[in-house]
Amino acid sequence: MTDPLILALDQGTTSTRAILFDAGGRAVATASRPLRQSYPGDGWVEHDAEEIWTSAVEVMREAVEKCGRPVADVVAMGITNQRETVVVWDRDTGRPIHPAIVWQDRRTAPTCERLVKAGAEERVTEVTGLLLDPYFSGTKIAWILDNVEGARDRAEQGHLLCGTIDTWLIWKLTGGGSHVTDATNASRTLLFDIGAQVWSPEMLEIFNVPAILLPRVLDCAADFGQTLPDLLGRAIPITGVAGDQQAALMGQGCVHPGEMKATYGTGCFLLLNTGEQKAHSRSRLLTTVAARVAGRTTYALEGSIFIAGAAIQWLGEGLGLAGGPAAAEALARTAKPDSGVVVVPAFTGLGAPWWDSGARGAIFGLTRDAGLAEIAAATFDACALQTRDLVEAMRADAPKAFGKSAELRIDGGMSQSGWFAQRLADLTNMTVWPASYQETTALGAALFAGLGAGVYASIEDAAKARPAAEGLTPVDDPHRREAAYARWLDAVPRVRS
Repeated sequence: MTDPLILALDQGTTSTRAILFDAGGRAVATASRPLRQSYPGDGWVEHDAEEIWTSAVEVMREAVEKCGRPVADVVAMGITNQRETVVVWDRDTGRPIHPAIVWQDRRTAPTCERLVKAGAEERVTEVTGLLLDPYFSGTKIAWILDNVEGARDRAEQGHLLCGTIDTWLIWKLTGGGSHVTDATNASRTLLFDIGAQVWSPEMLEIFNVPAILLPRVLDCAADFGQTLPDLLGRAIPITGVAGDQQAALMGQGCVHPGEMKATYGTGCFLLLNTGEQKAHSRSRLLTTVAARVAGRTTYALEGSIFIAGAAIQWLGEGLGLAGGPAAAEALARTAKPDSGVVVVPAFTGLGAPWWDSGARGAIFGLTRDAGLAEIAAATFDACALQTRDLVEAMRADAPKAFGKSAELRIDGGMSQSGWFAQRLADLTNMTVWPASYQETTALGAALFAGLGAGVYASIEDAAKARPAAEGLTPVDDPHRREAAYARWLDAVPRVRS
């Protein structure tokens, strides 16, 4: 039998891409399209849901055509997506009633502040694992219902449907045959009881969202329906779905308690697999669903850093350093060791575990012999030191899952720098494994789909089907590492609001 192919559709914030993988986790063909964002108001961020759908069809068709093999070899399809972005659409016409509201959107901040003042956050966190923040989907859905004329009445009468981007794409791919999501995406809505694994009537009441709007919640590896035959030349089973960070966790093979990954893009997302036990964070980290397979739910602690790669971009745009990240790294490598310069890149506040939206960036420790090289080195180090903040918080919140010999698997743009990966190992005192293949999010979706289609016998079997990587161990002097972290911990309170 010909080796099976698995199609992964990766719908992100700035692009939509399709990648065909073989059963060994190797990419066979790739296609991508950029995605426009619109900003209709201060703090508002929207997508055209129809453009998302059109781009998805285009990249899937292109990838299948480029692979040079018959579509009959594609045995399954997986979807991964920007997690908290939501769409509300008409059940009969299939048309969105409002642009998709993107996870970055802040328009519902007043709603979240009102609920915090009313004392709702503790219960919301207990049930959903999340904080009261406009980042998540629930308040976005309610906003659309309350601000599109007649929408709430139509929703309560069953004429409207809603969902995250995975749900929207599956509904379109199946011609309206499947209104479903998976447990990882459901866990990011503020509406899902992550312990009972059901939509929470209590949360639906708090956020004023009718249950009739919501999709059915399935495992990450399950029968989500089949694509319409005319889309790709034959009906392809959709057998895997996961939100982007959980898909990357799978793509990095982090399927056992204590395994963790960090994705370095504009910001950084770090997830620690805590197994079947929910870890309740004292550091205001998020407790979320890592995966649900064969009815078995595993959980993760998640921490987010607002500024990671964006700090390196700032060196060029803010300080005039030409040549992009490569030039910034080359300059940073010439810096005087132990210069004492500390950069806190709190350009849009501080994320976990500080959660201070009013904090602002600063540079400390400048002396007469400090220059742009030392500032550049301190900016790279800030990304590593923020990661250590998350690691220390997770170590305290989930000591059993964390283990004694923790390792960190990394992906994203900054992970491709061997120099930064070594600095990360040195400053966190962990073995760091940069991914040898960067599209770990799409790979994770493909692995879930392969598991759902029977290509892999178990989640552990699926996790083995990923490219091998080489680890970097700490080599810096422990005293220098701890001194650097002490300077960081001294600097952070100075920028807080």
